[in-house]
Formats: sequence, structure tokens, C-alpha cells
Amino acid sequence: MDPEISLLLHCAAWRGLRESQVQVELSDRFNRQTDEGLERHIEEVWIQRVSREPWLFNGAKFRLHSFSMALPEPLPSLSLFSSPKDAQSPSLDYAGDNCLRPHCDQRRDVFLSKSTTQNLEKGHGPVGVFQRCNEKKEKAPVEPYPTSDCSASEGVTTNTSPCPHRNMDLRNAGSVLTLRLGLTCYKDFLGTNWSRQAGGLRCRGEAEFGDPLALLAQPLGVGGVLCTRDGQVVLIRRSQKVAEAGGLLDIPGGHPEPKAVCEGLDQGASEDQINIAMLQQRQGAVTSELFSSVCAEIRDEVNVPLSSLGEPVLMGIALNHTSAGRPSAEFYISCSLTSDEVKELYWRGGLEAHESTDIVFISRMDILQLDRDRPLWSELCPSAKGAVLLYQLVMPDEEQDSCSPSQTPITL
Repeated sequence: MDPEISLLLHCAAWRGLRESQVQVELSDRFNRQTDEGLERHIEEVWIQRVSREPWLFNGAKFRLHSFSMALPEPLPSLSLFSSPKDAQSPSLDYAGDNCLRPHCDQRRDVFLSKSTTQNLEKGHGPVGVFQRCNEKKEKAPVEPYPTSDCSASEGVTTNTSPCPHRNMDLRNAGSVLTLRLGLTCYKDFLGTNWSRQAGGLRCRGEAEFGDPLALLAQPLGVGGVLCTRDGQVVLIRRSQKVAEAGGLLDIPGGHPEPKAVCEGLDQGASEDQINIAMLQQRQGAVTSELFSSVCAEIRDEVNVPLSSLGEPVLMGIALNHTSAGRPSAEFYISCSLTSDEVKELYWRGGLEAHESTDIVFISRMDILQLDRDRPLWSELCPSAKGAVLLYQLVMPDEEQDSCSPSQTPITL
């Protein structure tokens, strides 16, 4: 496992989730905690940064607080409780720390909804198995299925053993995943996750709130594994002028924008006037923005038209530990164009062409075999590494002879 990344959740049981299977819950309760001292620090960091880069602006972002996932019915051998009656509808509440150390052979404590603390067995479910920094004694293991409630500081192993539900057709199930979102902004990200004080903020969050992420911005990003008609995955080389991971290979990505959801509700609202009450009026639109934003990023960064893109499939959420565990939702998107056609469009230049300097194509089979022992791995930025691990685990296109788009093109 690469120490730069870990997986918060994966959707292997469904081979990825469609928009109709995802919903959001918005609340001020999901915003970060703060105090006067932290706000002064954030303001100081922002003033220093803008003085060096006056073109920066502070945009609103969605903050990932936690999630819940309705898992498939458990196999007979996978039961949380000895009583068959209890085993029919267990609910797991996860609360964790952000002191994650990605070693797949370790365990960590999780908290059940019945206010008991137990350990998760490695490799059986979509949420995690890391060791708490303050773990003092071993507890009885329990195997997770079916409904889980997880904090955004949890991680999962990248155990790629076959999912017990792989052969079940779960893709047309109803709502499966609920993302609990608050609001944050780019300025808060620079002053918390991206600050030199991020480690101290994690420790403070754990001590004061029982949550190491409580004081961090945790903006939710998006990224897309784009697969062309001839089975090539698209990577772009980041410009040396961008703030993070300059010169490394990445997948197209960015952030879903609260401002896009609020358009039409209050034409005069600026970024800093956006609030949860405004967004709660259009929670369905927030889900749509999460899915459509990754296609918009592909359009703007790679110059591929939306009409050539298939329906985004959510593979899971990865955590970037180079920025204090910042979360990113990673999608699979098929493309009706060949790699040569995509390359031609890229070199014509899109709206965000300045963010990258080259385009690279890696075959689907090579992506599936990519690991830390391959030289290419060291060229990937953390977000790309997380997306590759999720693609290998979820395999959203495993039943396709080739990467072909949905018959219904994406529109924004």
C-alpha cells in the first residue's frame, strides 16, 4: 500500500454506483469545527498566499463529513450478531481517527450503533481496517455486512480478492450510498489540510471532538478514469505551474461546485454567501452536480465533448494523505472516441489546457496490472493512484468487450 493514499470506500459489490443509487444529506452539522485562533491562522495563510498569487479566489466547496452505505444481504457466514433476528438489519456506525497507517494486515477499532466497540475483520467489507494510534487491546473481530455508517476518516484495505456479491446483479438497486455533506471553501483548505499545522489540527480534533478531521476543511474532489473506445485510459501530465503534484501524471478531475447548484436560486449570491439552507432546497441537484462535474472536468481539461462521454459510474472515495486525508470521489467514464481522436482534441486545447502539458494513454490491461513495483507508479500523483486502485478493485467495465459509452450522452 502506498502511504500517500488509502481508500475510504469502494463499490465493488455493484461494480460501481450510478447517480440514481447515490443521495446526499446536507447539514450545518457537517461543517468543520473552529475557534478564533484557527480562524486567525486561516486568514494569515490566505493573505500570504494571495500576496504571492493575486489571481487566486476563494470558492465554496462541499465538505465530506461521513457516509452511510446499504450493503447487500449478508452471506450465511457473514453475520454481525449471533441472533438470526438481529442479523437481518444491523447498522454499523463508524467513527475513526485520521492517524491512518495503510498496512493491510492491521486492524482498527470501529464503533457500532449499539454503542459497543469492536474490530473489523480484514478484507470482508467495503470499509475499513486500519489500526488506531491509541489502540491498547485486541477485541473480538466482527465481519461487516450489510448497512454501514462511516466517518470520512475511515480507510479500507485494497484487498482485491473477489467480492462475494460479484456475480449478483446489483446495478439496478435503489439508493445505496448517502453522502453527508457540509460546506467549506478553498481558503479553509489552504489553512487546514494544506497547512503546516495540519498534523496538530488532527491531534486537536481528536482530543477536543473525538474526530481528527473535525477542524479540517476536507473538500470533496472528483476524478475520472476515462476509457476510450479502443481500450486506453487517459492520463494527463500536470503543469509545473499548478499548486499540487506538478509534473506528475493525473486523471482529469476537480471539484463539484456549490455555486452551480445555487444558480437560479439567488442570482445575486456570491461564493461566500452560499449556505446550507440554499443547498437543502435542491439536494437532488447536489447529487447531479457530483456526477456531472467530473464530466465537465474531462471536457475542460481534455477537450472531449460531453456528447462523447458515457454515464459516470462512482467507483468509491480515495483519501490523499499528502493533504491530510483530503477525499476524492473517483468515477469510471467510457468514451465513444478512440485514443487518437482524444489526442487530437486535447492538442487543440480546452478551457483548462494550461493545467497540463501532455496526454498519455495506458492500456486498460496495463492499468489493471499497475502496482508499486512498476516504474509508472512513481509518476502518478496521489489522486491518480487512488483512482487506479479503485478501478482495479471495482472493475466497472469487466462485462464489456470494449470500453463503450452509455447510449445516453451526458448533458449539463
